[in-house]
Order: sequence, then C-alpha cells, then structure tokens
Amino acid sequence: MKKWQINSVLVGMSLFLAVPALAQNPVRINWTAVTGAQSGMFMAHQEGLFKKHGADVELIHIPSSSRGIQAILAGEISFSFMDGANAAQANLKGASLALVAGATNRQVFSLMAKPEFKRIADLKGKKIGITRVGSSTHTSALFALASAGLRTNDYQLLPLLEVPNIYTALAAGQIDAGVMSPPTNARAKRSGFIELMNVAKEGPEFVSVAVGTSRSYIKANEEIVRRVVRAYAEGVQLFKNNKPAALKMIQKQLKVSDPEIQEDTYSQFREYLEYPPYVSRKGMEAVLAELADKEPGAKNMKSEDLMDMRFVAELDKKAGGK
Repeated sequence: MKKWQINSVLVGMSLFLAVPALAQNPVRINWTAVTGAQSGMFMAHQEGLFKKHGADVELIHIPSSSRGIQAILAGEISFSFMDGANAAQANLKGASLALVAGATNRQVFSLMAKPEFKRIADLKGKKIGITRVGSSTHTSALFALASAGLRTNDYQLLPLLEVPNIYTALAAGQIDAGVMSPPTNARAKRSGFIELMNVAKEGPEFVSVAVGTSRSYIKANEEIVRRVVRAYAEGVQLFKNNKPAALKMIQKQLKVSDPEIQEDTYSQFREYLEYPPYVSRKGMEAVLAELADKEPGAKNMKSEDLMDMRFVAELDKKAGGK
C-alpha cells in the first residue's frame, strides 16, 4: 500500500492538514435491504462522510446477508450488512467473520396481516411471507408465531427475497401475512393491513442488523476499517440529529415519497439505530442461544468470537464515552 497522500494548505500562521485518502481501489460495501436499519451507511454516502474521512467507498446492493457473506469470502466486496445469526453460522463453517459496527440490536419488524386476522393464533394454516430462510425476517416470524403457540408445521413460510415483495404479495392476496420493516410496514398500515406484533417492542434484544467483514480483511486493512466505521458512526449520528437530511435520504434511498410514511420510518429508526454503534453482547448471546438448538457448535462459541468493537470503542473514548 502506498504512503498516504497529504495535502497541506498554509492559512495565515496555521497549518491545516487535509484528511489523507488511502491509495486503493474503491471499498465496496453491500447494503442488503430497503430498510431504515441501514440508514447510517446511506447517510454517510449521501453527506460525503466517507470522503471526509479519507475513504473511497462504493455502495452496492446484494439482497441477502448470506450472499453478502459469500461475496466477502470471495474477495468481491469488503463489508456487508448482515445479521448476527448468519454471521455465527458462517463462522461455524470456518468463515472467520467479525461484526465491526452495530445497526439495530432489536428486530425492527412488524408482523402484518390481512384485516380479518385479529390474533397471531389466527394464522394457523396460513401463508406468511419472509425474505429468505435464515434471515432476520425469518427469525422475527418464528418468534412472533411461537409467541402464540404456533409450531413450524402450523403455517407455511414463503421466501420472497426482499421486504417490498412481501407487501406486494400481501396486497395481491398471495399470502395472508408477512414480516416487514419500515418503511414497508407503514405502507401496509396505510393500506389497511393489521400489525399483529411489533417485534422491536415485544421481542428480545437480538443482533438483527450489523456491519461485518472478514478478520483477514481487518488485519490487512485496519486503517480502512477504522475510517469506514468512523464515517458510518457519524452517519448514524447525523440521521438522529439532522431530520431534514434524514428525510431526504429516506425519500431518495428508500424511495418513500409520502411524507407521513417518511415520518414514521424516521421516528422508528431514530429510536432503534444504535449510537455509539456497538453490537450488543447480550443480543449476540441471544443469537447464539437460539442457534444452539440446531447448531451444537454454537454452544462453544462466545459473543466475542463474532465481534470486533475496538473501532467503535475508539470513537466512544474520543467522544468521552465510557
């Protein structure tokens, strides 16, 4: 790697050093879903925060945590949003991934259904939409349905790849219910569908969305990781504190034109986006406890095996955090 290129400008008696840009190809970061859970990255891109912190970043879209992980392992991308369960399962197979920043440590999803269904138990024998098996929507669906005493053979889960597709299928009568995140759940409410459960409020602390990469990438590119995490964290902070900029992002990136749905999306994620963006140890322990029922190796895995929080901790320390 070449030495940093530092441009200096002498203004009066003071020397101002520009943030050095690392000599490299663009850092490719994958966003996985049309959801406000990934607002920190969208804000960092919109507001030029990656450039501010000397990182050349390209955002790409692969609509799946598992496929994003495969792309990381193939060296095609550097970072991807992923959920705790997929990261843990990949590591059990030898992937050696680490989550470097947290997005949501709650499952910010709603179980939405046709208006004739008043209780979750009414979904017995019905078709329920998720994105993919093993995804956060899948985990949220299982939690919500189990809370009503329903077992996995009491209903049919239909993988529909992306959250907006779940709403489309529900509106078309192809499914009876589905798990949706903001802004899609707000669209469903506006169309007369019923929220049977708000999993963020009624569910457990659980690592639902985080930013991850491989430990080999961290070892080889520690300064890049530091800069990406710094820009991401600033993006989250800006989302929470600069509402006009956040609403602009929601309209542009999440394709939400309705002001009421923009407001709903903003208010939900302003509450649940983590800042400082730590991955919750308690939330990761919950992920591993759930996995242990199906993956015996998860019993021997510790939350620290899946996390590298030093970059967030550096920021927290500088800001005067604990």
